Amino acid sequence: MPALNMPLAERVRPQTLGEFIGQEYLVAPGKVLEQMIRSGKGHSIIFWGPPGVGKTTLAQIIAHSLHMPFFTLSAIDSGVKDVRAVIELARKSGHALLFIDEIHRFNKAQQDSLLGAVEKGIITLIGATTENPSFEVISALLSRCQVYVLKPLNEEHLMALVMQAIQHDEWLFNQHLQIKEWEALMQLSGGDARRLLNLVELVASSLPDDDKTVTNNIVQDIVQSKMALYDKSGEQHYDIISAFIKSLRGSDPNAAVYWLARMIEGGEDPKFIARRMVILASEDIGNANPNALLLATGCFQAVELIGYPECRIILSQCATYLASSAKSNAAYMAINNAMSLVQKTGDLPVPLPIRNAPTGLMKKMDYGKGYKYAHDFPGNFVDQEFLPEKIAGTKLYDPANNATEARIREYLKNCWKEKYGY
Repeated sequence: MPALNMPLAERVRPQTLGEFIGQEYLVAPGKVLEQMIRSGKGHSIIFWGPPGVGKTTLAQIIAHSLHMPFFTLSAIDSGVKDVRAVIELARKSGHALLFIDEIHRFNKAQQDSLLGAVEKGIITLIGATTENPSFEVISALLSRCQVYVLKPLNEEHLMALVMQAIQHDEWLFNQHLQIKEWEALMQLSGGDARRLLNLVELVASSLPDDDKTVTNNIVQDIVQSKMALYDKSGEQHYDIISAFIKSLRGSDPNAAVYWLARMIEGGEDPKFIARRMVILASEDIGNANPNALLLATGCFQAVELIGYPECRIILSQCATYLASSAKSNAAYMAINNAMSLVQKTGDLPVPLPIRNAPTGLMKKMDYGKGYKYAHDFPGNFVDQEFLPEKIAGTKLYDPANNATEARIREYLKNCWKEKYGY
């Protein structure tokens, strides 16, 4: 690898609109961003588009071209305190441009903390998001920003970026790279310019000095052996969440927190992680530990409220608790069994004793007749059938072998002797 610590994508980041490749409808002469820079009057912006299409680069070009103090925050590891600190610095300097990467990860409180400064002109805000800002950015903040949609880069753009990098970066230029085949680079980059440039750097540094020829097979071999990509919408996204869930189900808190860290480092949506833990709390723990669902639900609500970076602690607490809890899929199997039975037997009639009878006519038709009110009997239980006649006596819920469900089984045995034992 080059002696420089800075990745290639950073070393060759364009400094002017003239160097910028792609998004011509925004940056070409006479287009909106070019006109804004030429006028010297910036306005708050939300850039919405997929990863690696130029959102951060455009923010830096705007700040540099307008000669404004420039601050940048990442919503993954910044909170309200960081926002307020930047606003105070901007106030002291009179005005500043604040770029917030992944602004959709800011919770409502964090976004609210920006409003006053944007409204008073203390900061010009540029936010970058891969998610629809209509859903992820609060309306008060969105109304103060102009939304620009950045389009995916095509192959022509991406190849031009690489060739520009080869010409402008001294280390890469001296590698005398010969790219004979582009397909693997394009496929692995997924249209992400940053990833593509860093792939090119990785490949160039891995090739022998006497042969710097790039082919599809060489790219695949190097990437498979040396590079781990976390693509939030690709295969590894599903592989890692699968590993995380299986670790929780398998009662391994160490593996669970490792895969959790992989997702956090990869910028995974914390609400997605928390949502999956809520499902697991019911599906794989269930009545073995009813508190698991309460904790997982509380985790989801807290993650929504807090956001990154602090919510990583809440996710870790929940994950380690769920992994360390007794397990049961009995409730999960019960609903699966019930749905299978419904599909087989169709719309069986509700037994007359447990039908609702709000009108005189319904009472004359024996709706509700014979219903026994459980609280009128010893132990608040009376033996009566609640299932349709055709499937009377069917057992769908079978408590698992754990301390909590053992007590549930004992209670059900006392109530339903034929169905649960005795």
